[in-house]
Amino acid sequence: MLVRSSRDRRPHRRGFPVRSDPRAGEPRIAPGRLLLARVLIGLVALIHVYILVLEMFLWKTRARRIFRTTQEQAEATAVLAANQGLYNGFLAAGLIWSLATTLDRAPFFLICVAVAGIYGAITANRRIVFVQTVPAAAALAALWI
Repeated sequence: MLVRSSRDRRPHRRGFPVRSDPRAGEPRIAPGRLLLARVLIGLVALIHVYILVLEMFLWKTRARRIFRTTQEQAEATAVLAANQGLYNGFLAAGLIWSLATTLDRAPFFLICVAVAGIYGAITANRRIVFVQTVPAAAALAALWI
């Protein structure tokens, strides 16, 4: 049986460079597309930071106008909305984390955002697809196409 040393191994796996490479975790795509992907991921993260603020802190004021709820509905759902806002904050944190380190984590968080947008469109309001799913899908496309 032949034993290979670490230097004989392939330099990359599934299109990603090895961890010792300074560009480890960055997809092998053209620099212009990489910049576009980073900008789109940042946009999705900012959208989710806004949703966090809206659902956690502005639920009884500004969010009432956006979601067209009554004062009674806003009071009754405030705790649920704050919990939902926190989850949106976790999505934003994951996307910011991937921007700050490497983009190898970004697809997971973008897919979570896209699925959440589809679910929200089915259960709440169809416009959610355009706010959540479309930007996440555009960022995924910039990473993978």
